[in-house]
Formats: sequence, structure tokens, C-alpha cells
Amino acid sequence: MSDTTRNYVSGQWIESATGETIEVENPARPSEVVARYQDSSTEDATEGVEAAADAADDWAATPGPERGRILREAATLLAERKDELTDLLVAEEGKANAEAGGEVQRAIDIFYHFAVKAAERGGTVKNPSSPNQNLYTIEEPVGVAALITPWNYPIAIPAWKLAPALAAGNTVVLKPASAAPGVAMEIARALDEAGLPDGVLNVVTGSGSVVGTEFIEHDAVDAVSFTGSSEVGEMVYDQATDSGKRVQTELGGKNPTIVADSADPAEAADLVASGAFGVTGQACTACSRAIVHEDVLDEFVAELVDRAESIDIGPGDEHEMGPQVSESELESTLDYVEVAEAEGATLVSGGGIPESSAVESGYFVEPTVFTDVDSEMRIAQEEVFGPLVAVIAVSDFDEALAVANDVEYGLAASIVTDDHTEANRFVREAESGVVKVNDKTTGLELHVPFGGFKRSSSETWREQGDEGLDFYTIEKTVYDNY
Repeated sequence: MSDTTRNYVSGQWIESATGETIEVENPARPSEVVARYQDSSTEDATEGVEAAADAADDWAATPGPERGRILREAATLLAERKDELTDLLVAEEGKANAEAGGEVQRAIDIFYHFAVKAAERGGTVKNPSSPNQNLYTIEEPVGVAALITPWNYPIAIPAWKLAPALAAGNTVVLKPASAAPGVAMEIARALDEAGLPDGVLNVVTGSGSVVGTEFIEHDAVDAVSFTGSSEVGEMVYDQATDSGKRVQTELGGKNPTIVADSADPAEAADLVASGAFGVTGQACTACSRAIVHEDVLDEFVAELVDRAESIDIGPGDEHEMGPQVSESELESTLDYVEVAEAEGATLVSGGGIPESSAVESGYFVEPTVFTDVDSEMRIAQEEVFGPLVAVIAVSDFDEALAVANDVEYGLAASIVTDDHTEANRFVREAESGVVKVNDKTTGLELHVPFGGFKRSSSETWREQGDEGLDFYTIEKTVYDNY
């Protein structure tokens, strides 16, 4: 049985007031308990917020280059532990080793990036209208930031919220997802060893309804950043704005890839398969709709099925595609398979639990492809969050674009085409915060903004890049007459 990890509050590792713990199991081997974490109470969450509030003034007064030095040292410590962190991520969340290693590296890169930004940012100088005057702006931290993060990218998403928050001079309370909190706790450990002052970061594990609610509603919290489902995120937004807080939410997606008649079907299938089946389809930017011109439909489907059926499924430490994170996520995906068949879609590949000695236990599912899908079907409208692609046939580009936009979400979208006019129209007219040409829907650069349209985001503040810092700063304008 594994050790119990405590909460990190005011620079100390402490037990929850409840005395209760959460067991995290390995989704590839559910009988294996990876670790235990605190099942915290409202009292524990309050203690974390109060610690952050007490530390806020001193951290805000810390020079940017010194904040950057601590972030840089933490990044170095994470890099030294990359293999260990990768193994922990595989064990708790189920990702394949290569995917987990890439995610850990992403977190390391984010901390290095914002370590530099901590020294660079500060404000701008403007030309005044009056003589004998200096006119400039200075950037100040918002205050206490509450971060609530999901399980599907359990180190990358905490990193891309936490690093800019700290770089900008905010103190933080963080609630990682209970399904895979271990790697986020290791970020706290690295920052602690790097010299982060007590109370600047506080990590409290537990349920969203208890810990998350207290973070969102506490008077000392000034900003809330949430990533998760649209249903929960919209409630978080309402709670946070009702409390007068700055709020940022990044939510679900129903991401399309348009395959034009000029596309090479094999190339398009490579991109769709990678975007749909990578990380077991458990990405908010995963491709779940392939909108395909009828002239290349049959060849594209054959190529996509070939890729789906060639994927090596099993525990992530040894195989290409790991399990879904939990039994409930697996059941949800299988339920969508039943719904799709009932609505008249044609199952052409996958749709069940794989048969292999490597997957005798665990929450494994086959990569799944449906054809004869109508845009009004549930698998064409609702986020599945599993490795399932709905193939929708269209007769021209205008129809493809209309279908691509015919959902409540607008996170990521891509097109595969050799027609430059189509590509440019797609970039302009796709109702999506991220658009890609001849690329998969997944995969993001850390130095440019990320966020969605419609129900994929609160459409308030973007994450990552310089825009990621904007959420955590507020500008003061100075008129200095001499």
C-alpha cells in the first residue's frame, strides 16, 4: 500500500482536519493503489486561502527577477525528476509513457518560459501631452488566485496556470483533480525546495464541491481559473462572478477536422487518428468529428480504420494507448457507442473493450470509428471524451464549414486541404479559438494564447503566452509631474 501525501499549506505538509483520505488507483490495474491523498474539508480549504492572503503583500513586493529565479530553479528540479514524474503520471492517469513524458516536459518548459517573463514584464512608458511629466503604467498582481485543474493533463495544466500566476506576483491556492493529483503535488515540492516563501503556494486536495467551492467563494480570493467540463465550468463562472471575482474558464470541445476533396486521404487519416486517439481521446482539443468530402470519403475511412485497428492498447508503461482514467469514463464512452448505433450511425471499427492478455483488467476501450453520422446525432454534438470519431460526409466546402460550426463548442478546429482559398476562409470563418491548417486539432505552443469560443470558454481571458500573464495582473497608470 502506498504512502499518504499531505496537503501543502503555508510551507508545511499537513494532514486534513477530516482525517480521511482519497485512494488513487492505477486505471490500467485497478487493484493497485498508487497513492493516498487528503480528503479535505472546508476548514482545510479556508486555511489554504488564509495562508495565501497572509503571504500576498510580501510576494507582490518580491522583485520580478527573484520570482523568476525561483521558477527557474523549480523547473530545473522538475527536469532532474522527469523520469520519476513520468512514471507517476502513467500510474495515476494512465497515459502512455511517451505521452506522459511529453506532458512532463511541457510543464518544465512552461516554468522556464515564465521564469524569463517574470523579469521582463512590468509596464509601459507613454509620451505625455504635458511637459515636465512622466506617464507610464505599472503591472501589479491581482492578489490571491484560486486554480482548479482537471485530471487529463495533471501536470501541464497546473503548470500553465501556476507559473504565470506566481511570475506576476500572485499567491495561489490550487486544487488538483482527485483522480491524478500526484504530479501537481510534485510541482509544489519542487517550488518549496527552490525557495518559494511560505504561503505563496498552497495545495489542498479533495472534492470540488467542498474544497473548490470554498476557494471560489472565499472573500480573500481575487481570481479564479478553472479547467474542466462546460457544465461545471459554467457553475464556477456564476459562483465566481457573483462573488465579484475575476474569472477564467477553459471548458469542453467538440472539435472538427474538415477533410477537403483536395486532401490526401492517408495524410488526413494520420492527422485525424493522432488527434482523436492520442491520450485515449481524453483531451479537450481531441478531434471527435471528421467532416469529409464525399469524393474522398471511402478512401479516408479505410485509412482511418487501418490506423485505429493498428494501435497497440495496454498499460501505458509498455503500450501505445493506455486506459481511460476511470470506470465511469469508460462506461460513458461505451454508452455513447450504444447511443450512436441506436440513432442509426454505422460502427465500422472498435466500439468495445479490447480482447488481449495485456488488458485483462483496467479501463481499456478500442479506438472507435462511426460513419453515416448526421450532424444532429448526439455523437456529433456532445463531448465524448474518449477515442471515438464521428465521420460526417459532405458535398462541398460550404457544407463542411456549416457542419463544423454547428455545435455549442468552439475550442479547436482543423482543415486538411491543398486549396489556399478554402484554408483562408476556414481560418476566418471557423467558430473556434484555435484553428489549424493541415494539422491535427491537438497540440499547443506555450508562447501563444489558448482559449475557446462559445461553451468552450468564458471568453474572458486567454491562457498561455503573454495573455496568460494578463489574467493575473492589473495595470496602474502613473502621472508623474516634475
